[in-house]
Amino acid sequence: MITLWGLAASGIAVAGVTQLTSRQCAAMQENQVVSAANPVPCERLALVTFSYRDFQGELHDDGSMVVLDAVAPQVQAIFAELLERNFPLQRAQPMEVYRGDDEASMDHNNSSAFNGRPITGGGAWSKHAYGVAIDINPLQNPYIGKDAAGQVMVLPPAASAYVSREARLGMAEQVLDVFFRHGFLIWGGYWKQPIDYQHFEIGSRDFIARLVALPKDAARAEFASYAQGYGACMQRSDIVAMPSPVMRRKACAGLSKR
Repeated sequence: MITLWGLAASGIAVAGVTQLTSRQCAAMQENQVVSAANPVPCERLALVTFSYRDFQGELHDDGSMVVLDAVAPQVQAIFAELLERNFPLQRAQPMEVYRGDDEASMDHNNSSAFNGRPITGGGAWSKHAYGVAIDINPLQNPYIGKDAAGQVMVLPPAASAYVSREARLGMAEQVLDVFFRHGFLIWGGYWKQPIDYQHFEIGSRDFIARLVALPKDAARAEFASYAQGYGACMQRSDIVAMPSPVMRRKACAGLSKR
């Protein structure tokens, strides 16, 4: 079986962005991660490769995520900063390793991005199907929703100990500023129902549609400008005057997203 992970692993420290090849698109289709119905064609997806440290401090060179080509340079910068900060990731493998099974990926505490699937518990396309959403460390950052019977559901189930958000290694709250500065301005931890601590995404479906409609280079420039808007907001005198970094980040994320 061909896998993106096998093609990306190099045996040395890695950091790069490459457009998906027809071979890689075929591997994703074979492994039920993308189909002809997906809202973004495979040809607009890019593979971001990076190194990361695990929870024991060991360096890995096999980190890879598939994302929309427009956001790929910013995603590369995110994971370079996480490595620089020694922020741990358990693993980071494309969803084809799990044949598109989101719960299997979460059970392995896998950080991931593209997956041609609907919203959890819904019928519309997930932002993951556009390659503009990232999930990090699902065990430390659980999804909390309700099942079909209306009962509280924690995914992955082993993450129940992290529903309480006292600061611990690998929690998303430690790196909100990194994601926000690179244009991933929506964090599921701010949601009321469901709450999705692992999840970051870029903006509205209208904004995503604009990026998809633009040629790759123009879309990358548009998204880079979008990310810069958050940084400019954080320099505003009224924002600087806010009493806490949490308030400043949340305010600028809200003001800058579109």
